[in-house]
Amino acid sequence: MPRPTLVRERAVWAEEHLLVGVDEAGRGPLAGPVVAAAVVFPVGCKCVRGLRDSKLLPPNKRARLAEVIRGRVIAFGIGAASSHEIDRVNIRVATALAMRRAIARLIRRSAIPLPYHILIDGLPLPEIGYPHEALVDGDARCQSISAAAILAKTVRDGLMHRLAARHPGYGWLTNVGYGTEEHQEGLRVQGPTRHHRLTFAPLAQISLPL
Repeated sequence: MPRPTLVRERAVWAEEHLLVGVDEAGRGPLAGPVVAAAVVFPVGCKCVRGLRDSKLLPPNKRARLAEVIRGRVIAFGIGAASSHEIDRVNIRVATALAMRRAIARLIRRSAIPLPYHILIDGLPLPEIGYPHEALVDGDARCQSISAAAILAKTVRDGLMHRLAARHPGYGWLTNVGYGTEEHQEGLRVQGPTRHHRLTFAPLAQISLPL
């Protein structure tokens, strides 16, 4: 399994730009928002040890890395799109919306000292509204994207853990909204909450009281 490197960052730095890495967490769950993060590391920074695809990291290590990342970047931004927005515009557009919000927040909250180049994970998303390039498997190949993925995942997991206390019976403390057997049993017994994505299967295929 490849580990994230600084190859893309160094190429951008050579042009006197900064690289803004962007990724999301939560495209597939049945409940909760999709969350995106944008990060920018300083020119000449070293590799963050232990970075890898966020989905392969245990939660405790991911949380520790998130703290390291927050201390190493020039700036970061977090954006989200709610379950209602996902139902209204579809998950692809909602993902782009979350990324756009994360980038806008990063730019608004920081005085980035150089022009920047945006690189997102996956395929291009014109709906983001910012010029960008895309890198398939970027979270496993590029440090900035990997760091963004870890921040997005830790923020989203923390949100779902807080929602779990208010909506017991769906297993969100462990499944963070994904469609596990426990989650689907909760849907059969209790029906959906306002945090569920009603256009997602199996919710779109069954009739449940709100």
